[in-house]
Amino acid sequence: MKKTDIGVVAFMYGVCICFLMMNRSLPADAQIYPKFIIAILGGLTTLYLIRMIIAAKKEGITNGFPELFKGFLPRQFFPILGMAIGYLAALYLIGFYPASIIFMILMLWFMNIRPLTIAITTVAIMLLVFITFNVVLKVSLLKGLAFELLF
Repeated sequence: MKKTDIGVVAFMYGVCICFLMMNRSLPADAQIYPKFIIAILGGLTTLYLIRMIIAAKKEGITNGFPELFKGFLPRQFFPILGMAIGYLAALYLIGFYPASIIFMILMLWFMNIRPLTIAITTVAIMLLVFITFNVVLKVSLLKGLAFELLF
């Protein structure tokens, strides 16, 4: 087990708690799916924690920090970080669907995915998100500041 794994487990439990608290603001009918996903995430994190404990008993605890940035590629990290920050800003400005479509296309293009695969992936995921949230759960996603100002 590596010391860095402890931070990963703590972060994932923190994400679960944060999402669980945010989920309370949703209507009762819309809370079912997020609770299911949070339970899966918490369960997988717990399985990872158990695996870490077993590994610590067998092999001991090692320092994972020297390996943490081994193979770090700034040419990949910083553009993706910039796209993620741009995505968050676009969510606020233009809404979920346009921002997500642009973000997916840019990310897949940056990773040198073929245009046909980009198109199929983007359409399939956006359709899946639309059906899940708008049709089944009846939850509207972010509309964006520009949409609010125009309409």
